[in-house]
Amino acid sequence: MPVKALFKPFHLGTLELPTRVVMAPMTRSFSPGGVPNSKVIEYYRRRAAAGVGLIITEGTTVGHKAANGYPNVPHFYGEAALAGWKKVVDAVHAEGGKIVPQLWHVGSVRRIGTEPDASVPGYGPSEKVKDGQVVVHGMSQQDIKDVIAAFAQAAKDAQSIGMDGVEIHGAHGYLIDQFFWEGSNQRTDEYGGNLANRSRFAIELIQAVRAAVGEGFPIIFRFSQWKQQDYTARLVQTPEALDEFLKPLSDAGVDIFHCSTRRFWEPEFDGSELNLAGWTRKLTGKPTITVGSVGLDGEFLQFMVNTDKIAQPASLEKLLERLNNDEFDLVAVGRALLVDPDWAQKVRDGREEDILPFSREALMTLV
Repeated sequence: MPVKALFKPFHLGTLELPTRVVMAPMTRSFSPGGVPNSKVIEYYRRRAAAGVGLIITEGTTVGHKAANGYPNVPHFYGEAALAGWKKVVDAVHAEGGKIVPQLWHVGSVRRIGTEPDASVPGYGPSEKVKDGQVVVHGMSQQDIKDVIAAFAQAAKDAQSIGMDGVEIHGAHGYLIDQFFWEGSNQRTDEYGGNLANRSRFAIELIQAVRAAVGEGFPIIFRFSQWKQQDYTARLVQTPEALDEFLKPLSDAGVDIFHCSTRRFWEPEFDGSELNLAGWTRKLTGKPTITVGSVGLDGEFLQFMVNTDKIAQPASLEKLLERLNNDEFDLVAVGRALLVDPDWAQKVRDGREEDILPFSREALMTLV
């Protein structure tokens, strides 16, 4: 199957990408104090130089006291962090690539003791108490407004430093997704109850981001059926339910949906070969990004624990067939790009035998 489909330009409004290859957001934790440094700058620059059309950064925390859940994760607020990201933007643009930050709030995943303020518990849709201590603060309506304002400000800052859009992280059991998921959202106000109400937080957040950046500045929304806490979870069970879920998000201002799956080749619903990105494109008419073990023969879950397993490069034939059939528009590559900055160039040149395998050791360094 010819690889040229991966290397055709993509246009959406003001967003012009040289290729269909997207770097998936992957938490790397190499930004002490929340500030991206010279190693981070070079990490992203190398991918753009080798043919990645759009880089979606690792998750960056918005300016809310409970947004962060992990050490050395970059911020997307504050003078020093934004100055660091401006250098990343300039380096990527100099190589002809485009870049957007993934804006992130971890919600109830946060644990007491986490930086930057160790005393702050996780924030979530519903309160959680353990041994008499509040470990998850149930968000008030003012808290909801504060978090929405933090996302809107981060998007405005992204626009001001020259980013090419933003991605809102609404997947994987983090804060926005916690509102979607009935298991974590037990609220009795307008932000709880049926899925339409549980989507209200995300809808208002997207609307606020759109208002902050104006028309024409791309907003990507990442969502998933599976959760970090439950890989078999399904937010919706049918195409009809998916349509009901996605339409309000689309109407709120989403330009591109990033449809997170563990294996891009798996059908989302019985009776159709379409994956989640394929169904989302069909239902919304919006461009979609597919993702999930692209270019590797083993999916990421096996590397979440200490292991000596190695994921070898895998055929792209199924992916290219689906891309040529317009099932989706863009292809996000994660671990294959994490370990091999020249992955896209090697694919384009037919040098598959030179592509590096992925092992857990790759997570230990930035290359």
